[in-house]
Amino acid sequence: MTARILLVEDDPLIIGALTELLASEGYAVDAVRTQAEAIARIGSSSGAFGYQLALLDISLAQGNGFAVCAAIKQAHPDVPVIFLTASDDEINTVTGLNIGADDYVAKPFRPRELMARIGAALRRSQPAHRTVRLGSIVIDPDRAHVERNGVELVLSALEYRLLLLFARNPGKLITREAIRDALWDDAGAYIEENTLSVYIKRLRNKIEDDPSAPQLIETVRGLGYRSRG
Repeated sequence: MTARILLVEDDPLIIGALTELLASEGYAVDAVRTQAEAIARIGSSSGAFGYQLALLDISLAQGNGFAVCAAIKQAHPDVPVIFLTASDDEINTVTGLNIGADDYVAKPFRPRELMARIGAALRRSQPAHRTVRLGSIVIDPDRAHVERNGVELVLSALEYRLLLLFARNPGKLITREAIRDALWDDAGAYIEENTLSVYIKRLRNKIEDDPSAPQLIETVRGLGYRSRG
């Protein structure tokens, strides 16, 4: 998955250079120039932040990076924050670390050093072992292991990929065409319309309490399916 970075910087030249650099390394970048704009992107702890890392300049023409960092860490404490600081600004650097920043890079920075710091911060922020849930179904993608209420489920390769697709897109409408494309790409075999219906039925038989009245994977008539975890 492409990591999305929130860049908070008010210098248009730095914004342009950093956006180009980060994009060349495969990152998606959204840049804002003020404290108010940045905080508007943060939201609350009950909602998704949408970014895997924040790159903040301390000194902004309108506001400062400290307030942005504090707001991010309050709502989304697991999201790493890296400050861009002046090379001789020790006091601000220490202040930033004390309020929760994960790292800092001094200006002018070397591109390779900045990329290394970003990569390290992203790796540290990832849990060592992550599972995906859909209702009572727990999926361990690292081991391709699926459990329902603590009991292992035996799924075929296509059933597993289908389940993972729904679990990773909770609440989203997934069209039949999108499902066939995803399974075709993964399995290397074209999935016909009728075959897809068979796989959906088989999967429901294994994960639903009542397959005739599915609660986890619902049919959206004429469009596709939607998972409800």
